[in-house]
Amino acid sequence: METKVCNLVIVAILANIFAGCSNKTEPQSESTTLKGTISISGAFALYPMAVKWAEEFKKLNPDVKIDISAGGAGKGMTDVLSGMVDVGMLSREIRKEEEEKGAFKIALTKDAVLATVNSNNPVLPEIKQIGIKQQEFYQIYVEKKIGTWKDLYKTCKSQEMMYVYNRSDACGAAEMWALYLGKNQEDLHGVGVYGDPGMADAIKNDKNSIGYNNIVYVYDIDTRKKYEGMEVVPLDLNSNGKIDEDENFYDNLDDLMTAVKNDKYPSPPARDLYFVTKNKPQNEALISFVKWILTDGQKYVTESGYVQLSDEKIKLELQKISN
Repeated sequence: METKVCNLVIVAILANIFAGCSNKTEPQSESTTLKGTISISGAFALYPMAVKWAEEFKKLNPDVKIDISAGGAGKGMTDVLSGMVDVGMLSREIRKEEEEKGAFKIALTKDAVLATVNSNNPVLPEIKQIGIKQQEFYQIYVEKKIGTWKDLYKTCKSQEMMYVYNRSDACGAAEMWALYLGKNQEDLHGVGVYGDPGMADAIKNDKNSIGYNNIVYVYDIDTRKKYEGMEVVPLDLNSNGKIDEDENFYDNLDDLMTAVKNDKYPSPPARDLYFVTKNKPQNEALISFVKWILTDGQKYVTESGYVQLSDEKIKLELQKISN
């Protein structure tokens, strides 16, 4: 009996010894959880999309903190080049002097700037049927030769003044609108309002207003219809004095996005939207975020009111941050 007990004790001791050796020789598993902080500021145009991407990415990577603020493309570029943020959101092309300071751009999606008026505009039927020519926008925004609705539509009875609104902040929307007219943002005239929300409010609250907005501030991404109080001014692209069937794609968000994607709506004022970093990004969390945006994150683009880049363009952008 004593022999059996002794043998059992010896077996138990040996088992513990081997178990201990086994545990010591096993390598400790390292955590693969992505961690880090990403700070982003800039263009109002990209802000809603960036917020959506951040929300979805953080569901997959809860230990990554992403802070996003909107203040205009100019502020985003200034912030990123000064080191205040990791990423600037840009809704225009990079300038030579910015590139010389290390600005590195990554295209993520596409949208467009639209001419807008109040839905109770006194000459809305004429606006929708005739549209406005590029040269007429030039006379409104640059030369200030058109100041009433009757100046624009000779047959209309309205004698009311046209109230022209312009962006007061350094922004991609104003730069794209100016480029469409062959000018720079500084050449545009009008009552200055800050940001896309400010422009949208000005249009909604003034029946004689005319301005310009980015797509997602004109159309409700849930209903795909224009926000109450907002109407889009159709561009008379061939300057024939009427809106032809192939120029009439503003009724709903999806028709407009198709027109932008197929280049029926001109660039400018359509344009790519970018993340900009100072030099090529090294932040592991940021690199993972951008790669996710250009792959799995693209499924949120259309539903959010933006236009997807072509597959070729996405491949090129991925190569830029992978090489």
